[in-house]
Amino acid sequence: MKNHTKSYIYAGFAILAWSSVSTAFKLALVHLSPVGLLLLSSIVATAFLALYNAVVQQDCFRSFSRNIYRSIPAGFLNPYLYYVILFTAYSRLRAQEAQSLNYTWALVLPLFSMILCGERFRRKDLVALLISFTGVLLISTKGRILSLDFSDPIGTSLALGSSIIWALYWIVSLKDTRTNTVKLFYNFYVGTLFIMLHVIIGRISLFHADFILGPALLLAVWIGIFEMGLTFILWLKALQLTKNTAAISNLIFLSPFLSMFLISGILKESIHMATIIGLVLIVGSNLLQKSGS
Repeated sequence: MKNHTKSYIYAGFAILAWSSVSTAFKLALVHLSPVGLLLLSSIVATAFLALYNAVVQQDCFRSFSRNIYRSIPAGFLNPYLYYVILFTAYSRLRAQEAQSLNYTWALVLPLFSMILCGERFRRKDLVALLISFTGVLLISTKGRILSLDFSDPIGTSLALGSSIIWALYWIVSLKDTRTNTVKLFYNFYVGTLFIMLHVIIGRISLFHADFILGPALLLAVWIGIFEMGLTFILWLKALQLTKNTAAISNLIFLSPFLSMFLISGILKESIHMATIIGLVLIVGSNLLQKSGS
């Protein structure tokens, strides 16, 4: 089998996995608090990445304390801050809204790169930003743009804020020269420590009063592996094997649309037309910005 074909297979599995996580978030948050879900899933992801690196990257655990120190900024941003904000947004919004608004990270990332790395701001970037902003307004007001009647302003702000944190994380991570899976493990190791401190200092309850342990743990494991751990490895493998990075990268935008089928079928959310149109605008603006000059 050719490497290019393998890259599409890896990317396909990653996209299918990411398509499931919005539904998993909402199901898990029935039993777990946002921080409780984050702590359990982050522990699972850290254990999975430790096992993977023990097999594939045998030198991962050398200079352990030095690697921890290097991962403090990135680990604070992700998984700690990013998922605290994202899971709180999901606890307040419908899955279709939180997911769609979170996808503005793909637009925020290049904009931050321009600001922080001195890249040129093009007319096309402004057009993409305005299109994406229109999509955000459609989703958050359920199509009532002129009234500016936001269904949950706090939840909307959190979902959009998570995209900013994610973009910052990727910029910090890009400057880290360690192997991707090694730095991902240490970021999660450090981030999990931040989450534990958050739980202890804030005396935060992990479970809701009427939780069911089995589903709570199974969903946390699913999220820890298929949102935080394995899926990133599959995606990185796809990018490494392909001859056309842009084509593979653009496949990520299939994920939110596939996710809508699960949100509708499993969560029984009625998908609002404003969500579909808004998501199309957000994804379209991302593709416009990534297109050639």
